[in-house]
Order: sequence, then structure tokens, then C-alpha cells
Amino acid sequence: MDINPIEPVEARPSRLNAAVALTVALLSTVMGVCKVKDDNIVQAMQQAQADRLDHFNFYQARNLREELARATLTQLRLQADGRPVGERAGYDAAIAQYEKLATDQAQKKAQVLQQAEQDGRNYDALNFRDDQFDLADAAISIAIAALAVASLTQAWWLYGLALVPGLFGTFMGIAGLAGWQVHPQFLAGLLS
Repeated sequence: MDINPIEPVEARPSRLNAAVALTVALLSTVMGVCKVKDDNIVQAMQQAQADRLDHFNFYQARNLREELARATLTQLRLQADGRPVGERAGYDAAIAQYEKLATDQAQKKAQVLQQAEQDGRNYDALNFRDDQFDLADAAISIAIAALAVASLTQAWWLYGLALVPGLFGTFMGIAGLAGWQVHPQFLAGLLS
């Protein structure tokens, strides 16, 4: 008796698996490009924050210098009062010097405060773009996970559902790269 073993049926290539593989490759590429730009933005944010802190520290130093000059000025004026006119020359010179110093420190303090405020605005602008890339990364990650489940279950409807976060993530990545003013505040707030 000749027993013929059942020959295995050849697995046909799945169109869904091919679509998933192509979609994952495209989304991964978008994600990789966005990651490079996001890393550069994060470095710029760190620099803006360091600059801001430095400028606020300089502001405080200028403030202390101004206050010390004004206190010294007050002390010199009080000491000069009641002195004979002939003895006031030294005091008048010192008073003029400290008035100039206090005025100079006040002007420099105002300038450094403006720099610190500009650093804060730079940080906020960079953070806006960083949020765009964070949203892109999160949405594309969700899409890739859903695509893996679609491939395992061979469910086309799940593939279609996975395209929603994938397309949203791609859009947010392009918005970040192009500098568009698109920022879903609610979603960005969830990731913050």
C-alpha cells in the first residue's frame, strides 16, 4: 500500500503583509528623518535654556552691582553733608563716579534682561517644534504597532485603522520640518 503524505499547500504571498511592510518602511523613514531634526532642536533648546540662565545670572549680578553703587552713593552723600566746601572735592568726585557706575549698571541690567527674555522666546519657539516631532514620533509608533497586529491577524480593516495615526504622524513630522504653525494643544499637553 502506497501512502501519499499530504503535500503542504504553498503559502501564497499575502498582499496585506506586503502593504504592511511597505507602510512600515515608509513610516520608519519619516520617523528617522524627524528624529534627526528633533535631536538638533533639542540641542538648540538646551542652548537657549543655558543662555537664558546665564543672562538672568548676569542680570542679577548687574542688579547687585547697581544696588551696591547706589548704597555707596547714599553713604557718600550722607558723609559729604555737613563737610566744609573745601573738604567736599573728594566726596564730589566719588559721588560722580558712583552715579556713573549706578547708571551704567542699570543700562546694562536692562540690556541683559532683554537678552534673557529673548532667550525665553527662542526656547518657546523651539519647544513648539519639538512638540510637533514628539507627536509625530508617538503617532507613528502607534501606527507601526497597529500594523504589526494587522499583519498577524490578516485584518485589512486594522491596516486601514493603523493608517490614521500613521498619516497624522507623517503630517506632524512634515509640519515640524517645514516650520508650519500646526500644534494640537490638547495632544501636546498629554505628552508634556
